[in-house]
Amino acid sequence: MGPHPAVAAIRLAVRRVLHDILNDHHASGGPGRQPFGEPGRQAFGEHPDRTAERLPSPLVLVACSGGADSMALASALAFEAPKLGLRAGGVTIDHGLQPGSDLRADEVALRLRELGLDPVESIGVTVGRDGGPEAAARDARYAALDAVAERHGATAVLLGHTRDDQAETVLLGLARGSGIRSLSGMAAVSGAGGRYRRPFLGLDRQTARKACLVQSLPVWDDPHNADPAYTRSRLRHEGLPALEKALGKGVVEALARTAQLSRDDADALDAWASQAEASVRDAAGLLECAKLYALPPAVRRRILRRAAIEAGAPAGSLFARHIEEVDRLITGWRGQGAINLPGKVVAQRQGGRLVIRQG
Repeated sequence: MGPHPAVAAIRLAVRRVLHDILNDHHASGGPGRQPFGEPGRQAFGEHPDRTAERLPSPLVLVACSGGADSMALASALAFEAPKLGLRAGGVTIDHGLQPGSDLRADEVALRLRELGLDPVESIGVTVGRDGGPEAAARDARYAALDAVAERHGATAVLLGHTRDDQAETVLLGLARGSGIRSLSGMAAVSGAGGRYRRPFLGLDRQTARKACLVQSLPVWDDPHNADPAYTRSRLRHEGLPALEKALGKGVVEALARTAQLSRDDADALDAWASQAEASVRDAAGLLECAKLYALPPAVRRRILRRAAIEAGAPAGSLFARHIEEVDRLITGWRGQGAINLPGKVVAQRQGGRLVIRQG
């Protein structure tokens, strides 16, 4: 008899992503799946010394909090990776926001080792205050994951975000009014070089929890996930249930579909803006207001956002209202003064040109 349907579902999702990782790795010229010292290389005329120089198989890490989603992901990675000739490791992040969090992180690391993952690291981080507690914790977490991936030369890091997480992200983006890119939610592949992979975006949270239950995997439920002080927690326990009560079941699936459709549209508009940007700059590289005005608003605003980020504005702090103010320097010019943007960046109109720079 095969595995429980929930276990089969998570393993299939991970297997597909691992195949993608291998294909990307080989396409980029990375080392093959052949382990150290595998015989038979000399039959193809390779110098015998070259065999000893073979690099190890690609390493894939799983980021694990100890919750059901990431524990299910860790178990599936431990099962699937060896069959594809991949090494599998894990990392858990201690945000230091709760008493005993360091001990809990050590427990999670132990569970990952018991699954057969190697290397495994428990990393402590300091969470700042910029952007609020949730954003600050996220920034600290990804900085730590980037560092451990670089240190171990990992090809990819798997994240346990589910379809439910995607639906929450879409609703949060809608509430911020940040445009179609926010509605596109989390990408299945993101980060520098496609480092981060999210195999579970097509699976619901209950599937992951069921997979842990039938495999007798211990899980830890973060009390922050039920704390109404956090926006995402209120949305999870109050907002989404209210929507399902009012609109019927299927809201989560519909929001996840919205994310994918929005991402396709946003990607197309980003590509258009990238191609159009060169045509609206003068010989000195300054943006020409008249040429910007002729572009569709969605394309123009993407060019303005990119220019602000290149000038030093933090992407996470640059909201739609900021870009709308800058856009009015193009579309509603009445001699207004400079626009102050996050990161001490200033945008102003000078002689028919839009200048965006550090103030």
